[in-house]
Amino acid sequence: MKIAIFGQFYHKNAEEAVEILLDYLFDKNIDVYIEDNFFDIINHQLTNHKNYDKFKTFQTLDKNFDLLISIGGDGTMLRTTTIVRDLDIPIVGINTGRLGFLATIQNEDIIEAINDILSGNYKISERSLLSINTYPKHKEFEDLNFALNEIAVSRKNTTSMITVETRLNGEYLTSYWSDGLIVSTPTGSTGYSLSCGGPVITPDTNSFVLTPIAPHNLSARPLIITDSTEIQLKVSGREDNFLISLDSRIATLSNNTIVTIKKAPFKIKMIELLRESFLDTLRKKLLWGEDRRN
Repeated sequence: MKIAIFGQFYHKNAEEAVEILLDYLFDKNIDVYIEDNFFDIINHQLTNHKNYDKFKTFQTLDKNFDLLISIGGDGTMLRTTTIVRDLDIPIVGINTGRLGFLATIQNEDIIEAINDILSGNYKISERSLLSINTYPKHKEFEDLNFALNEIAVSRKNTTSMITVETRLNGEYLTSYWSDGLIVSTPTGSTGYSLSCGGPVITPDTNSFVLTPIAPHNLSARPLIITDSTEIQLKVSGREDNFLISLDSRIATLSNNTIVTIKKAPFKIKMIELLRESFLDTLRKKLLWGEDRRN
């Protein structure tokens, strides 16, 4: 089995996860590759690790990898999708941040979880993505033009709202007068969209959701649409530019840009352990949120 490991940051919780994971995989004699930059971060921290120099590194992936393990939070998992792209490599996340929906394995469960994966005791949850095209073309989206969670347009350098003219399959829907608009996948429905009043959608639902950000229109509400819909957005406002984000990647576009969003031609394969489910994670996050408020 050929496994890739990716991470972005290194702190106490991540250090524990890295040591547990690397020791376990070394004992199993697994063919392990660590992403170059993360390897350098680990090298700086684990100078005396007995097995460290036995692992290889990678810069890019190919279809020969059987699994990618992300070490971090949901943000690291989102970054992982830009590495995997359309290679059909299953991914799983060890959570070293706050409670997440994407990275679900806790440090104390690493050995049991990885053992289950190596034994084939898991299922695959296929996640739809959004793709974007702009007219005129923008260099930021020539290579990485997809998002797992959401694509959002929002105002820039102004306190004034923007108007987001929205068309579905070429037919005019409405013009949102707001701070912006989120187009979310089911995976992203528990993120930015949820914080703006959008609904939670289970990952296997063939839908997207349009969620306005702080709308001034009293009639503006989140709208669930089929994921075969082509969405076209055009922004106007007092400023000449607006922001557009694809998950955590941000670019600036001019107001004359036409943004076309639709379902990406590939999916991301996420590993789901048999003893967990989306609803389990949802309940935990709801309880975690209640605990933080109390």
